[in-house]
Amino acid sequence: MQPRSHPLRPPSLDANSALFLDFDGTLADLSPRPESVHVPPELIDTLQRLQHALQGAVAVVSGRPIEQLDALLRPLRLPIAGVHGVERRCADGYLQRLAAPMLDHVEACARALAAQADGLLVERKPGAVALHYRLAPEWADRCRDAMTVAVSESPGLSLLHGKMVLEAKPAAATKGHAIEAYLREPPFLGRRAVFAGDDVTDEAGFVAVQAVGGTAIKIGDGDSVAQHRIDSPADLRAWLTAAAAALGPDRDRAQEAALSET
Repeated sequence: MQPRSHPLRPPSLDANSALFLDFDGTLADLSPRPESVHVPPELIDTLQRLQHALQGAVAVVSGRPIEQLDALLRPLRLPIAGVHGVERRCADGYLQRLAAPMLDHVEACARALAAQADGLLVERKPGAVALHYRLAPEWADRCRDAMTVAVSESPGLSLLHGKMVLEAKPAAATKGHAIEAYLREPPFLGRRAVFAGDDVTDEAGFVAVQAVGGTAIKIGDGDSVAQHRIDSPADLRAWLTAAAAALGPDRDRAQEAALSET
């Protein structure tokens, strides 16, 4: 893991980049409840411009389900790996889903614990169960213990320890595997992978892109294998906006203006 005291600013995107982006805590600021997240309108415009400039090689790789991400990013319809890769929509629109082990036992255990505290939230996703404790941080240890036991009693599942959330998901589903799959397909094939994420759940993605000579960008604090850092989602959005301007029509207008002044 790379200490926070030695951040490296990521290099600029170029026309041969393949851009992969986590959502919560990366593109959008974290929210106490998943449904209350705010998407700045200018972010949609930036992503549209990048999608055009990179010939479609822009994907979201998130713990959220695809359906939620589509609603949040409307009218964009990007390639998306949802639920940490349990479901993955390719650039051509084809939807792949991993077979999910039984989740009923984990969900029952999570709901039994959540019934004891108002601030605990259980979220059933396609192929996963998440227990959020952001509104009840004092329950962190009990949540961790209960979910660890429940997952150990459920073959085929693994437990992700995210930011104030614990998530049971198929062991085969990782953001790293999802990114690797995209890189084998057009329009991502042959491009330099760039992945930005903020959480321990993104570390597998960081490993995957750096293994093929790509760029991993950690958003915010915390140790990470990522070689590059950006301080906050707002700073990442500004970095993406600058990249869109440098790669798109704004670049051409700037070059024309410079020529007209000579």
